[in-house]
Amino acid sequence: MQYREPPTNPEAERAVLGALLSNRDAIVMVAPWLTADLFWQEKHGQIYAAIAHLYAERTPPDLRTVADELRRRDQLETIGGTAYLSDLTDATPTSYHVEYYAREVERCAVLRQLISAGGKIAGMGYDDSQTTDAALGSAQQALAAIQLRTTKTGLVPMEQLIDREYARLEQVTNSGATQAGTPTGYRDFDELTGGLQDQDMLVLAARPSVGKSALMAGLAEGVSQSRDALIFSLEMSAESLTQRLISSRSRVDSARIRTLRMGEADAGGFMRALSGLAPVPMFIDDTPAVSVQYIRNTAYRHIAAHGRPVVLFVDYLQLLTAPGYKLDNRVQIVGDVSRNLKGLAKELRCPVVVLAQLSRAVEGRASHIPMLSDLRESGEIEQHADIVMFIYREELYDPNTDKKGIAELHIAKHRNGPIGVVPLRFDAATTTFSNLTWRTPEGYDYDHANND
Repeated sequence: MQYREPPTNPEAERAVLGALLSNRDAIVMVAPWLTADLFWQEKHGQIYAAIAHLYAERTPPDLRTVADELRRRDQLETIGGTAYLSDLTDATPTSYHVEYYAREVERCAVLRQLISAGGKIAGMGYDDSQTTDAALGSAQQALAAIQLRTTKTGLVPMEQLIDREYARLEQVTNSGATQAGTPTGYRDFDELTGGLQDQDMLVLAARPSVGKSALMAGLAEGVSQSRDALIFSLEMSAESLTQRLISSRSRVDSARIRTLRMGEADAGGFMRALSGLAPVPMFIDDTPAVSVQYIRNTAYRHIAAHGRPVVLFVDYLQLLTAPGYKLDNRVQIVGDVSRNLKGLAKELRCPVVVLAQLSRAVEGRASHIPMLSDLRESGEIEQHADIVMFIYREELYDPNTDKKGIAELHIAKHRNGPIGVVPLRFDAATTTFSNLTWRTPEGYDYDHANND
């Protein structure tokens, strides 16, 4: 019989340990369920046991304290000394995804336990001394032991939750940030919401051709100052979305960008936009008709490859597929998709911004300002979303309005904060949303509006 290597992932084991050594607060995320016996390499299990012991004793686990603990256990030289501990920290780009790597360590351990249990169960099958009931009972116990060992519990002690809050406070304080969320660059929006919050699903909705994709592109470019922006564009091609970004940054009319009919001044701005956008950490996937599972798998692969925090953008919700449902059952499909997107935000611990279409009811009312009931095809969108926001442009309905060039972002639902209206400038030629800088106590004045 050909020998097969047991399932292992040494890279994930090293990434977990490196993350824990480089960020003493990262242990909070994995301590409740990750144990030393899950590591395949013995020295990795010894290092983690030392980290877990220090955490239990309320001693911050870092390079020095872990080395001291291993020395006390006479294991420091066995694991490779302080040099190996330093190598672990140097090889780990970020501690942000420590839980993802730890789950991979757990997955491999579970597979090894299944292989071991399978061997034992096979041996029981050859044991004529046992009755059928006894053999089945022993087999069930072997599998149950694995299930009990790996079943996640939803109960988190208050002590651990408080530790997480301390860690969050320290992270924001040390970074010098003015808010806990990821800034978008839209000043009034960040002021109202505190930025994009991890584990939140945000729904951005409007009628067609109002500017959903344009505002999404602006948000993505804003968050890319601190995180990777992953855009799943189910409707618009990657090339079209890129051209919008170029138009926005260069302030060159989008029609000229598409046709490449530009004068010398426009061509200069175009070239500067190309060089300026090239290094921006934005990634576009324009595969049509994908599922939430596809987005999940793609995001995980990106995180594993780059090791940086992300924000997901999906354009748009009603185009996502949900395998297992009949195509004519749109309400159930949209409800399932929105539920899974919220679950994905919690699983990846990142913001997920989802675009959505509104029903035609907006057009038939005297007031064309969208309402929550206008969300198309499912009330579950509103239920699952942490923030629901609508784009409203009065100039689309009233050609004589004094608010030409002004858009309003109506925050209609905010699970953890206030609702309100965020004024923005909108440049139709470049399909760009930008900050509206001139404000008075009564509102805003378009005549004095300028970009920051």
